[in-house]
Amino acid sequence: HPAYAEGRFEVQDAASQYASAALDAAPGQAIVDLCAGGGGKTLAIASSTGDDADILACDTNRARLQQLPPRAERAGATRIETRLLNPGQEPAMLADWRGRAARVFVDAPCSGSGTWRRSPELRWRLTPARLDRHLADQAKLIDIGADLVAPGGKLLYAVCSVIAREGRAQVDDFLNRNPGWTADAGYLPEGIGRPAGVGFLLTPATDGCDGFFLARLTSPC
Repeated sequence: HPAYAEGRFEVQDAASQYASAALDAAPGQAIVDLCAGGGGKTLAIASSTGDDADILACDTNRARLQQLPPRAERAGATRIETRLLNPGQEPAMLADWRGRAARVFVDAPCSGSGTWRRSPELRWRLTPARLDRHLADQAKLIDIGADLVAPGGKLLYAVCSVIAREGRAQVDDFLNRNPGWTADAGYLPEGIGRPAGVGFLLTPATDGCDGFFLARLTSPC
């Protein structure tokens, strides 16, 4: 479509759009998208700031991250920096952003159970061992993301999953490890999402979108 070629829109599930909006990004902020992948949510965040925020988009997957620069160029997003991270070396490679970001988005790798309505075969690919690996990665990434947040800044943790261990339990564990952090409320449109611990769960049955868990947290000042 000509409008797509001109960068006027991207195709994205509603749950991803709710997540990007929940970050509450604003012009002039320093923002990190820690697990940017191909950059769909990064572009949504850039759009919400009117291309007036410094955004660092990171990932450990080179092929996926390489999709972002041409998409950003098409969209007219000029203030996105991409950074390929080496697994296990993320803190050192992000040292220049430590305690600097007003907003950090952690869209962590997960089971993908929230997409089973359109990719049902994924249900049979998920094993207990694979789920355990996801859980370990999620705990590591939320801690890495928290280290980048400026005092009083916000971290949005999200997984495309309806499994409680990947969502509410991860956030509960993080809050237990990090006294002083608090959970926000009221960042989703009225009628969207259901309370799940200190976060919210979106499902195809109740919200007409992919299954998604979101929790927005504020760092101590």
